[in-house]
Amino acid sequence: MGIGSLMRKGNTSSGIAALGNTVLAVLKFIAAAFSGSGTMFASAMHSLADAINQGFVYFGSALAEMRPSKRFPTGFGRLVNIFCMIAVIVVSIMAYETILKGWKLLQHPEQATDFWLNVVVLLAAVIIDGFILFKAMKEILEEARVEKKGNVFVQAFKNVGKASPATRLVFYEDLVATSGAILAIIGITLAQFFGILAADGVITILIGLLMVGVAFRVGYDNMIGLIGVAAPVEIEQKTANTILQDEDTVDIHHLRIIQEGRSYHVDGVIELRKGLSLAQADDIKFRVKNRLLEESEISDVTLGIIEDDNQTTWRPESGLT
Repeated sequence: MGIGSLMRKGNTSSGIAALGNTVLAVLKFIAAAFSGSGTMFASAMHSLADAINQGFVYFGSALAEMRPSKRFPTGFGRLVNIFCMIAVIVVSIMAYETILKGWKLLQHPEQATDFWLNVVVLLAAVIIDGFILFKAMKEILEEARVEKKGNVFVQAFKNVGKASPATRLVFYEDLVATSGAILAIIGITLAQFFGILAADGVITILIGLLMVGVAFRVGYDNMIGLIGVAAPVEIEQKTANTILQDEDTVDIHHLRIIQEGRSYHVDGVIELRKGLSLAQADDIKFRVKNRLLEESEISDVTLGIIEDDNQTTWRPESGLT
């Protein structure tokens, strides 16, 4: 598979976010240079961190789509987790610089200039980051295969854990970016019209702390992804239902589903009805396996077969007993 083909398979949200935040970072740094606003500087640092991170994650999500090889038989799904961990390091460094800047502004408050320039740039940030955030929320619902209609924002929060690592990163980062731009507008307004110069430093520190929160959240998610985390309960139930829908499958003796990037590896032992020949049982196993592989999120299936042991192991409401 060529580089061009791989890049086209990269996470859409992270690609759009990388481009959008690059533009925002340039605009904010220009505004910060002209006005001397610490809040604007903090917001610019955040946009720069987001642009770098999401660029990394876009390439990581694309490389994760490489086909399995002899040396890496389970594929490259966890590459996206590695790239997300690099992104966490970048966010942490930027957060430190932002908090340090805010602390200096608290100790030595400065009067910012070019109020309207700052406001226009920050309003542009709210619009662009808000659009990226909305795209990420829609992608969460698509990846989680949410069928129920409802508030997109609420549904995205409920199902963010089922989305791919790249989409989760974009969601968290742009949630903070949009919030940070709104906070920045509040900070420069308080300093300009109410003479509360300390607001500049306080808001700058607050934005830095929000970045720290993103670093911890994303870091945790991708750390467990690298270790190997079990699939969500909904995926397990869906997989079990597909297996049990086969007329010759009586029970599920063992089922383990590991999430790797945005795909799942299924390992299980199924119980078949008694009286089947080895050839018939083998055909049933491959039939069930092929049905599972028809699901786009399942990349690998390993199934064992045994004869029905007259004991119910799998319970639909709670899984294995």
